Amino acid sequence: MNNPLMLPKTELVCPEGLDVILLGGGCFWCAEAVFLRLEGVKEVIPGYAGGIVEQPSYEAICTGRTGHAEVIQVIFDPKQIDLENLLAVFWATHDPTTLNRQGADVGPQYRSAVFYLNEAQRDLASHLKDKLMQSGIYSSAIVTEITPFSNFYPAEPYHHNYYALHGQQPYCQFVVRPKVENLQQLFGDLLSKK
Repeated sequence: MNNPLMLPKTELVCPEGLDVILLGGGCFWCAEAVFLRLEGVKEVIPGYAGGIVEQPSYEAICTGRTGHAEVIQVIFDPKQIDLENLLAVFWATHDPTTLNRQGADVGPQYRSAVFYLNEAQRDLASHLKDKLMQSGIYSSAIVTEITPFSNFYPAEPYHHNYYALHGQQPYCQFVVRPKVENLQQLFGDLLSKK
């Protein structure tokens, strides 16, 4: 494996006027399906972040030895949806109290993580995490890591728009669909009008 300090930092392309953040909340098929439904979210790209291997494959990250998390790169218009609302959706649509797992998906690639790109994102994520921990909503500690962005590698094309293309598969029906329904119940006012 490569030394993570030696990996080149990857660049994220974000159109002018838009913003970007990387979020890991378990399987990226679930997170992509949720965030694509939000007003102001312009693009969601599933991929891998935070690891020690350059250009990892899905098969490699599934071993749990590359250090990557399955993430989504969320490109959004801050005039339509702010980062605070995106993070509220993030924490409400996965279990941030389970270390290296979401349901039956187990391994460090499924960890809860916010990869921030600047101090403002770090400060807001840390503040909201602390506020959630103090709220008593969760009976266990929130284990979401808040870590600086270093690299992002888009997932293979077959992972993109997975729920829309394969929504009848059992995993999509039993794991992804309930998260989408949860989003609709909790955040109906943030859903895209399209």
